[in-house]
Amino acid sequence: MTHQRLALGKEGEAHAAAFLAKAGYRILCRNYKNKLGEIDIVASDKKTVCFIEVKTRSSLAFGYPCEAVTLRKQKQLNRVALSYLKQYNLLHTPCRFDIVSIVVKKDAAPETSIIKNAFSLTDF
Repeated sequence: MTHQRLALGKEGEAHAAAFLAKAGYRILCRNYKNKLGEIDIVASDKKTVCFIEVKTRSSLAFGYPCEAVTLRKQKQLNRVALSYLKQYNLLHTPCRFDIVSIVVKKDAAPETSIIKNAFSLTDF
């Protein structure tokens, strides 16, 4: 991955964390990693644990950012999330997967949207 893409991703994740905090989410963890993969942001929305995938693009030339969360990516996020829930003894806590899409444009505020409950642990 190029330095430019890495920087865009980091910028997007920082923007997403601020966006979510402003929307009332409580950020529990950023960049949760284990041997199964990574979740960009783990947060709570009231009593629900939210696993949040952040997708950032600089244009819509290749589609909306959320379209990059493929079935394969969803399965990977499921495995990592289940591991997180086990690690913190939260298996009986409501959870969901949200996707934050960000389009960063030159000389304009980023366009940010969220898809709440984009998919669930039971989808697979």
